[in-house]
Amino acid sequence: MNNNIKKIILGISGGVDSAVAALILKNQGYQVETVFMRNWDLDKNDPHCSADQDLADAKAVCHKLQIPIHTVNFSKEYWNKVFQYLLDEYAAGRTPNPDIMCNKEIKFKAFLDYAKSLNADHIATGHYAKIDKQENEYRLLKGVDNNKDQSYFLYMLDQEQLKNSVFPIGHLKKTEVREIAKKEGLINFNKKDSTGICFIGERKFKEFLNEYLLIKPGDIITEDGTYIGQHDGIMFYTLGQRKGLQIGGQKNAKEAPWYVIQKDIKNNKIIVSQDHNHPLLLNKNLKCDKVHWISGIEPELPFTCWAKIRYRQHDEQCMVAKKNDGHYEVKFNQSQWAITPGQSVVFYQEDTCLGGGIID
Repeated sequence: MNNNIKKIILGISGGVDSAVAALILKNQGYQVETVFMRNWDLDKNDPHCSADQDLADAKAVCHKLQIPIHTVNFSKEYWNKVFQYLLDEYAAGRTPNPDIMCNKEIKFKAFLDYAKSLNADHIATGHYAKIDKQENEYRLLKGVDNNKDQSYFLYMLDQEQLKNSVFPIGHLKKTEVREIAKKEGLINFNKKDSTGICFIGERKFKEFLNEYLLIKPGDIITEDGTYIGQHDGIMFYTLGQRKGLQIGGQKNAKEAPWYVIQKDIKNNKIIVSQDHNHPLLLNKNLKCDKVHWISGIEPELPFTCWAKIRYRQHDEQCMVAKKNDGHYEVKFNQSQWAITPGQSVVFYQEDTCLGGGIID
């Protein structure tokens, strides 16, 4: 990092990652300020919203480190750019990834614009990823901690966003981050990681979506058309899902889990099988669109690289080609399990994240 940078504004969440990121930046001699983002307006009594506790933890960290904290409300931007996208995708029967859109539209757009209005030279976040510059190109690299690497969620960032951002903990493992926080006496050194929808918190997913979308129950059937149960709404199920189907103990069926192998959106039916490796769940090919290249330049296609179709999956070798209709086709060397429309396929060359697209 270049110490000519004077002022860095860090997005602070109340969690340990952003707290240690703030500590590292301060120790490196930067003028550090923090911003706590409120992106979801909720009833104060909502049991799922941890925003007040998170803000209290963030303030305690900033008091300890003697750095200023600002609060900003991006709930309008979040609703328009992230949550509406989420609803539209679920309504179409796909399974979107809100964290990816949240990074693109809120953390590295709305927040970046706000930080610039406070005369920041850069923004920083507690993401497990790294940025470097090779010649005139900014590159997004995997974080050192393979288990926590978050480059998958950042593949929609562009050159301008990378140029203006720093990731202070990308070179650390999660265990090291917690050790640093504990050693420095930070209040949240042992706070558990959040796992809910980005900014919305941990809540019962079906009940939550039910408030915003028209839910239409339908049939759960086997491949041969045998009716074996009711689903709560096709949007709640994803390919490969085995939990929450509530169809166990079927007459004449073996004692084995059931898996969603197909979603018949037109007829509002879910098709299930007890075969984990059913042919409908295994595929070497996928089509994707809305493809974004971090460099801003599309590589010469077709080309061979590595890719993953979900977070924490091992990279798999593939070939990427562009079709005449503008879609991209990805052909894997090995069959992939439960390729899910609406999720992202993200491309890599070694540790460098090249970009990615939405699975169609």
